[in-house]
Amino acid sequence: MFTKTKGDTPGYTPAQDAVRGASSKPASRVGASIICSDVEIKGSIKSNGALQIDGKVEGDVTAGDITIGSSGEITGEVKAETLRVKGKIVGSIRSRKVELETGASVQGDIFHAALIIQPDASFEGQVKREENPLKESAPKPAAAPQPQATTSFGASAPVTPTTGTAGNA
Repeated sequence: MFTKTKGDTPGYTPAQDAVRGASSKPASRVGASIICSDVEIKGSIKSNGALQIDGKVEGDVTAGDITIGSSGEITGEVKAETLRVKGKIVGSIRSRKVELETGASVQGDIFHAALIIQPDASFEGQVKREENPLKESAPKPAAAPQPQATTSFGASAPVTPTTGTAGNA
């Protein structure tokens, strides 16, 4: 008939319940982290959640969802599932969905699955559509050395193809 409730548990407080609940929620449900316009950061930023940048960042930025405000500036590589740019980026972008809004300025290459460029957005660089733009491409192997012939003195000489008949004297 009678059951214990959370309030009946000795040493238990509602504040502890709120902390436990917040720590068990996935990062995507947590509110956005905001870098205000008066903040300057030198270094990389990584987040699984949403990120709003209104200040200046010198370094790479990686997050699930990134919004660069009209006063925001990033110098470095930007990686996100979704990226909305109203400010300025100098560096490459890797994102599934990229939206350059009116007033945006991007100098760098964009690797994307979907791209929207609104009127009066500035973009200078190359664009490449990829199925998974967040996946790092493997570095290209170095070119194989050209075969070289060896002379009787052991010095290397480049191989040059010749035409004509051999042995006619």
